Amino acid sequence: MLWQSDLDASSRQYSTKMKLNLPIFIFFILVTSSKVSRAVDCKNENIIRSTITVGKSGPTGVFQTIQAAIDSIPSNNDQWIKVHISPGIYNEKVTIPPEKPCIFLEGSGRHVTIITHDDHDQTDTSATFTSSPDNVVASGITFQNSYNRALALNSYYSSMAIRDPIARAVAARIYGDKSAFFECGFVGFQDTLWDVQGRHFFKHTYIEGGVDFIWGSGQSIYMDCMINVTVGTMLPQGCMGYITAQRRESANEANGFVFRRGSVYGSGQALLGRAYGPYSRVIFHQTTFNNVVAPQGWGAWDYPGQVDKFTYAEVDCRGPGSDTSRRVNWMKKFSPSDLNPYSVSKFINQDGWLNKIPSR
Repeated sequence: MLWQSDLDASSRQYSTKMKLNLPIFIFFILVTSSKVSRAVDCKNENIIRSTITVGKSGPTGVFQTIQAAIDSIPSNNDQWIKVHISPGIYNEKVTIPPEKPCIFLEGSGRHVTIITHDDHDQTDTSATFTSSPDNVVASGITFQNSYNRALALNSYYSSMAIRDPIARAVAARIYGDKSAFFECGFVGFQDTLWDVQGRHFFKHTYIEGGVDFIWGSGQSIYMDCMINVTVGTMLPQGCMGYITAQRRESANEANGFVFRRGSVYGSGQALLGRAYGPYSRVIFHQTTFNNVVAPQGWGAWDYPGQVDKFTYAEVDCRGPGSDTSRRVNWMKKFSPSDLNPYSVSKFINQDGWLNKIPSR
């Protein structure tokens, strides 16, 4: 049945090995271990050196695809270059390679500048957008993997159950340190946003999905973000969704996901997170939850004997889904003062990099 073994809360069949097979895991470790120091800043800090324009149609000198514009940027660039993307739906896979930092992708608004593709099955190959270097900023763009959404749409109009299985279909994967996304969208269903590693800042961002749709080992703050759970429209009634799957391997790792303000809403029932590592860490602060949040709140996944090592907390949240009386008994009881290490300045902006990116 359609991922029933995974989505049934009593099942353990969807294991970490299925999520990240051995070759992908080795690649992940190599990328992680290669970053032995924090990224350096781009020269001239907030100043844009030059601007490249992308448009579906336009005069000579305007790139037709986003990838062509990125390919034109010289390797080892050390000053900010803006790629301005005109309104349109860009059906392409876009990759920023590791040797091209200091890129600012400027869309015309997430509702009108959309990068979409429909690759699926493998997390390491399906991403519509891949950003590998440090110092990347994006504003006003939606990154979408349309594969699973197309299945649901066809099912709706044909009044038939989805016959093809839901697949891992990544909208974006973010590797680089010091990456920021403002007023962007990330749209998919399973594994939508792979927050792989590094310090990341998401503000006024829309994120849509149903299964582990914010996942990885990033050290990230999600500020004023809208999280739309779609498990109720995509899967049979009774299937459980999962918003986060945060991977943290030891107590010494600095990573984790911190959600401040914003809202969680949608259809069906979903856990706020399940452990994708023995020290998984996810915190929600002052967030509005509608009743899409399942009463138990959190899941141990493959680490049921290590729940004391997780850092799962909800502080000053509100809305019908914020009632913690039926939460798992191992959820951390944080006071406002316990949140001090998770502020923007202390958790991701220790060196002030957010103050050095170009103004939008």
